[in-house]
Amino acid sequence: MTRRELQKLSRADLLELLVAQVKENDRLREQLAAAQEELADRQIKIDRAGSIAEAALQLNRVFEAAQLAADQYLENVHGLVRERKP
Repeated sequence: MTRRELQKLSRADLLELLVAQVKENDRLREQLAAAQEELADRQIKIDRAGSIAEAALQLNRVFEAAQLAADQYLENVHGLVRERKP
């Protein structure tokens, strides 16, 4: 709406426009708050997913080390068995 069109409006019309703008502003604030809350929830999920992935990698390293230790133990046992055979 142009400035000239606004100047031609009555006070009542201007008040109606103002009320409509306030309602639109309130609606947009609510929409923004909901979007910000959803974004925060997603960020928490992303952070948790990162933590879970890091934990899985650490567990894999632990399992790899345990497997290596078990393999070495079995090699030592097999070596001892071979040494004892006549």
